Amino acid sequence: MITGSTDGKIMVRRCLVTFKPFRIFVVGIGFFSLCFLMTSLGGQFSAKRLGDSPFTIRTEVLGGVESRGVLRKISDMLEVILKRMDSLSKLDNTSIADARRLDELSSAINKFQPAGLVERIQAIAQNVSNMAVRMEQILQNSVMQGRAVRDGTSSQCEVPRDPRFPECPGKVDWMRARWTSDPCYAFYGVDGSDCSFLIYLSEVEWFCPPLVWRNHSSPPTQHVQQAKPPKRQAAFRTDLSVLLDQVGTGKESLSFMKRRIRRLAQQWATAANRLDSKLKQRWRDQKKILVHVGFLTEESGDVFSPKVLKGGPLGEMVQWADILTALHVLGHNLKISMSVKELQGFLGVPPGRGSCPLTGPLPFDLIYTDYHGLQQMKQHMGLSLKKHKCHIRVIDTFGTEPAYNHEEYATLHGYRTNWGYWNLNARQYMTMFPHTPDNSFMGFVSEELNETEKRSIQQNKVNNMAVVYGKEASMWKGKEGFLQILHKYMEVHGTVYYETQRPPEVPPFVKNHGLLPQHELQQLLRKAKLFIGFGFPYEGPAPLEAIANGCVFLQPKFHPPHSSLNHEFFRGKPTSREVSSQHPYAEQYIGRPHVMTVDYNNSLEFDSAIKEIMRTKVEPYLPYEYTCEGMLERVHAYIQHQNFCAQETPFLPANLSRPGSAGGSRISGPLFVPLANSTSLGWSSNVTAPPAWPPLSSLRLLVSQEGQSCVEACQSEGFICEPAHFRFINNKEALHGLEVQCEVVDSEINHILPAFSVVRRECGLQREPLLFSCAGHSPKYRRLCPCRDFRHGQVALCRDCL
Repeated sequence: MITGSTDGKIMVRRCLVTFKPFRIFVVGIGFFSLCFLMTSLGGQFSAKRLGDSPFTIRTEVLGGVESRGVLRKISDMLEVILKRMDSLSKLDNTSIADARRLDELSSAINKFQPAGLVERIQAIAQNVSNMAVRMEQILQNSVMQGRAVRDGTSSQCEVPRDPRFPECPGKVDWMRARWTSDPCYAFYGVDGSDCSFLIYLSEVEWFCPPLVWRNHSSPPTQHVQQAKPPKRQAAFRTDLSVLLDQVGTGKESLSFMKRRIRRLAQQWATAANRLDSKLKQRWRDQKKILVHVGFLTEESGDVFSPKVLKGGPLGEMVQWADILTALHVLGHNLKISMSVKELQGFLGVPPGRGSCPLTGPLPFDLIYTDYHGLQQMKQHMGLSLKKHKCHIRVIDTFGTEPAYNHEEYATLHGYRTNWGYWNLNARQYMTMFPHTPDNSFMGFVSEELNETEKRSIQQNKVNNMAVVYGKEASMWKGKEGFLQILHKYMEVHGTVYYETQRPPEVPPFVKNHGLLPQHELQQLLRKAKLFIGFGFPYEGPAPLEAIANGCVFLQPKFHPPHSSLNHEFFRGKPTSREVSSQHPYAEQYIGRPHVMTVDYNNSLEFDSAIKEIMRTKVEPYLPYEYTCEGMLERVHAYIQHQNFCAQETPFLPANLSRPGSAGGSRISGPLFVPLANSTSLGWSSNVTAPPAWPPLSSLRLLVSQEGQSCVEACQSEGFICEPAHFRFINNKEALHGLEVQCEVVDSEINHILPAFSVVRRECGLQREPLLFSCAGHSPKYRRLCPCRDFRHGQVALCRDCL
């Protein structure tokens, strides 16, 4: 066995060195033969006409000029390879592995047979290109190994077995096999040697311990901490010209957003002055913020921009325009990205396919994006996304519940969808309406009327005029029945998009204005008495705009409620929320007389509703939270108080003390005490409240009924469920304060916990903070619910939240 002894190994190496010139000569002859063959074939192809060629079909794919280009490329690559082989032959430290690779290369060359097919030539060109890359890697590896032997560092690059870095050996093995899969590794200095792997895995990533022989005067990439610049105060802005330039041009969607920003400029300026007075010019930190509008990027398909002028959905663009304006007016340092290329540039993404971390620290305090943008960031940020995801805010129209957000839990319990599963704090998702308390309510704005405009509207209302909510002709199918009833009492107007001919789905008695610009639509709404919905689209901005212009909004009630379990539109969305009408916010938070929700299948009920609307006099109404000031107030509070990067320490009631106690004496009384004229409990004034936002003064602790969610339980008492307070009630003290009898108290991972079973006297506390959920419910359990109060007209904020 030659390889069984040291002498045998030496003999093998000497043989390889001895035969190396001959081996290279054979390889060189093979390559030159191939060059001659290709050149000859190229001459054939260029000399003959297409009709005379025996390869007529194939030469239609690759003509004479192209074939000569391919052959020239092959010749150039062969020359490069031969130069590399010559360099390689001069190295005395070529390893057995390298010799084996040369054998494989020679074998591959010997397999090339002149088939006379252009497709084969193209394949050969690709193979030779691949071999050139591989030869470059072999050369670099050999040079590195020779340098390591000369410098005496070869022993210093042994893979460490450090219990503090258990993944290091496996990561090195992965790099050995896959380091060429992404050019970003070479960008960071990886060259195929174990030394380069260990340097990368310890200084760019964080899977291996630092190498003692490396110069550590500069910290590894992942540990680089930007010297924190002095905090700057955010000042309100009323000039929107800089923002308009940042939004850019080239798409109808961007033009729509800029028109909206200009139209509302004066209202934003007025709102900024009001909020500035309300805050009494208190200090506000200026944040560096990136806004990446993923759904409008070409990489996501951007199906919205082409439909802006054809009746397509505008709700998302309305919201994004208002988010951009709010962030700008609040005085923050804003960057806007509308393409993946811009995103890469702003973040500092290394060249390659997204496998490596960013080239430096995250240059932003906050990143606002959507699900499309989040997926793009995952593709290009590598491990940095996991590290920096606490800075991200996801604009999410319909909401994401915790059971869908927790990847492992969703997969095991049937909540996995194409969305969700990002393991964020659920409050990092920001919705269009406050329908999911587990998320943060971002919202948008509607135009606010002054008193003169309100009086003018009331004087000019046409009592028998109705406008239909439906810009696409397909929405009108099957609606003839109740439209006939409506037509008996009112003149019906539509704004359905069409190009040349009137859509046949629209009944003849409807006066169709076509798709109207926003200001013309507003004029139509200011005249109309009724704005009627067909049941779709769900939860759009138009009903709020109609109500703000003095219309009554009539909408269908859904029996049973629509959800991901029974309706195609919601299927696959990361929520189990049941939608009882076309616009639940209007039904729940506004209601009569501005909003009427009826069963359209009941003709008597529908007829009665039309008569009631004609008798009822309403004034224009806009909830405060949908004014410019309301949105500024809400976004300001989120930016200044929400911090998902700070490590939340476990809440331990035993560590609490009485307020004002000099020695920090431990409490002896209850944490939670009954509140006057309420069935809920509040935080005891005898206990120092730990720092929290919303503050614990807003907490209202109560118990749900079996099968009832905390969303419903809190609403039934006039409160809002507050997920940030779950960690303060997830303990035995809360169970004791509610007088719950527990024979067993377990800690588990389940999105309905904390909860208890009355029948079995079993109590469960939550072990996974990401699964604290207002939305969870179970027919077998009653839940402990952390509710809170809220400001009038601003459900997102508690009374003490500003």
